[in-house]
Amino acid sequence: MNSNNTRTDLVYAPLGGVGEIGMNLSIYGLGSDHKRSWLAVDLGVSFAQEEHLPGVDLILPDIGFLVSERKNLAGIVITHAHEDHFGALMDLWPKLKVPLFATPFTAALLEAKLGSERGVAPEIPVNIVKPGSRFSVGAFDVEMVAMAHSIPEATALIIRTPAGTVLHTGDWKIDKTPMLGPGTDEAKLRALGEEGCLAVVGDSTNAVRDGISPSEADVEKTISALIRSAKGRVAVTTFASNVERLRSVALAAQECGREVVVVGRAMDRVVAIARELGLLDGVKPFRSVDAYGYLPPDKVVALCTGSQGEPRAALARIAEDQHPDVTLSRGDTVIFSARTIPGNEKEVGRIVNGLIDQGIEVITDRTHLVHVSGHPRRAEVEQLLSWVKPKILIPVHGEALHLSEHAKLGRAMGIPEVVQCRNGDLVRLVEGKASIIDEVPSGRTYKDGSLLVQADARTIADRKRLAFAGAISVALALTERGELVADPEFDMIGIPERDAGGELISDAVLEAIESTYETLPRKRRGDPDTLAEAVRRAVRAAVAHRWGKKPMCHVHVLVV
Repeated sequence: MNSNNTRTDLVYAPLGGVGEIGMNLSIYGLGSDHKRSWLAVDLGVSFAQEEHLPGVDLILPDIGFLVSERKNLAGIVITHAHEDHFGALMDLWPKLKVPLFATPFTAALLEAKLGSERGVAPEIPVNIVKPGSRFSVGAFDVEMVAMAHSIPEATALIIRTPAGTVLHTGDWKIDKTPMLGPGTDEAKLRALGEEGCLAVVGDSTNAVRDGISPSEADVEKTISALIRSAKGRVAVTTFASNVERLRSVALAAQECGREVVVVGRAMDRVVAIARELGLLDGVKPFRSVDAYGYLPPDKVVALCTGSQGEPRAALARIAEDQHPDVTLSRGDTVIFSARTIPGNEKEVGRIVNGLIDQGIEVITDRTHLVHVSGHPRRAEVEQLLSWVKPKILIPVHGEALHLSEHAKLGRAMGIPEVVQCRNGDLVRLVEGKASIIDEVPSGRTYKDGSLLVQADARTIADRKRLAFAGAISVALALTERGELVADPEFDMIGIPERDAGGELISDAVLEAIESTYETLPRKRRGDPDTLAEAVRRAVRAAVAHRWGKKPMCHVHVLVV
């Protein structure tokens, strides 16, 4: 670090989740500029868009800094079990192997996730802590605060240190009538305000929206009315982890005399965990997918995975009439009880249009209150800040617009210091002197199949080039004197067969190869590297002349 100051300070740095949606990873440091003890909060992923990152499955934070500081890393605390907060554990925890703390639901979901990857997934021991509990992680005194969100046991963290106390909100909202769990613990947050809160590191996702987010109870009423008025089968798709929504759908179905059938492995997994933990107490047991075909159309509700248009999920297979057990037909209803994650619009739109073309009624939050956000709108943020009364506000969890609006709101409320930072910024949390003091290494890592690759590796850039202009492979066999042993061989991938004049592009490629070989001086022709580079340039130029694009070209020269 740059400063020579040796006093004990509290610092904060986001390594993911600031300036973007997803991939949440925050670290808190306690100590001097020369040595600090660290606490990590969350270890999440974001989802790659195929057109921008072909072949990439997930985007993970670069944890090189934490690996270098592993001996000083006291542990990792997970706020809740959404993929953007805990989805990187399987791939990245083995690089750290530090104590991990999570609530029972989060721990159970992690265990189930690891269990589905047997033979590949590591064993990750978890220290299970109940929501609302208080525990120590190294020098950090951590207390979990129950928060309303779209998954069970979402928590904020009160992080107490000798240098001050921070509220790390995680994902949250204020819901006065939650369908599951205690909701946001207003009393504990008000008590923190009386105790004294140095800083709030807070969720900015909905800071652009006025008012208060609707309640989950309102969604249950809407879904109940829709199911009651439906004449045929009803399918509801939502995030499998949204147990509160699953419960809402189940209660609505019960009121209307319908059985609930669970469709999709992820949904099955979460339902089993929720039953085990008592989160579905009072809800009739769900039926297996095998029962679907035996139930009358007006007596069934199918709970399906696939709300984000995932091609292998249940709803996509149903929409394509390829699911082995579940079918829909004209007059049936599909309710999309989830927000479409930015980047998934095309996939979701394809399924919606496919269902509508089949005469199926599709209902979304565009016209009905069938989904509510799990994040706070501006009035809710104002409430929390008025309860906690922080000296410092750091907006996180959002893109530039969300962060800026959250910061403006904080300043308008009179919070003394508002620090806007981005991934990698190291913020000193000192009353009256809060500021960005340094940078720590940060970045992205790509999950590519079973491998982790750095974001700056050539792999993905090469794939983009292949997708744009194809590739040509050329093989030449020469004697030691530089004479061709056989005719050149080449293969074109992703190249048009003919040019605008109807001429074969392959003829132009062959001509470029042969003319380059013939015009090179004998001495240069006999050097494999020189010949390969000359042929590569000539082939790309010839194709560009006929097509207007330069493909990738690889030339292999074999001397026999």
